Amino acid sequence: MYSEKVMEHFRNPRNMGEIPDADGVGTVGNPVCGDMMAIYIKVKDNRIADIKFKTFGCGAAVATSSMVTELAKEKTLEEAMKITRANVADALEGLPPVKMHCSNLAADALHAAIEDYHKKQKSDKGGRK
Repeated sequence: MYSEKVMEHFRNPRNMGEIPDADGVGTVGNPVCGDMMAIYIKVKDNRIADIKFKTFGCGAAVATSSMVTELAKEKTLEEAMKITRANVADALEGLPPVKMHCSNLAADALHAAIEDYHKKQKSDKGGRK
């Protein structure tokens, strides 16, 4: 049912954890399946210097969270925003159709973390007059 790559990322997830002083946090969930994900990013010189995730969900949710952090690490924010749901699934050598929503959540959480970072940057600049 799952590719070896999915199983590898499920058994040995990369970048699991939390960044307490994250520059951006993206939290998404799917009430239908119960999966919840949070992606934490640290940004330095417009690049994702560090990235972590916390996921409550199935093996595919953990694997897609792990993979999206691997795909985004060290990328510029613009490059990371271009990571699609399909990129995540392809990097995992495919997901069963019933689990494709997991790749959606992982990509969406990454994009939400970057958007959160941009919002914080705007509010910081607005407060420093």
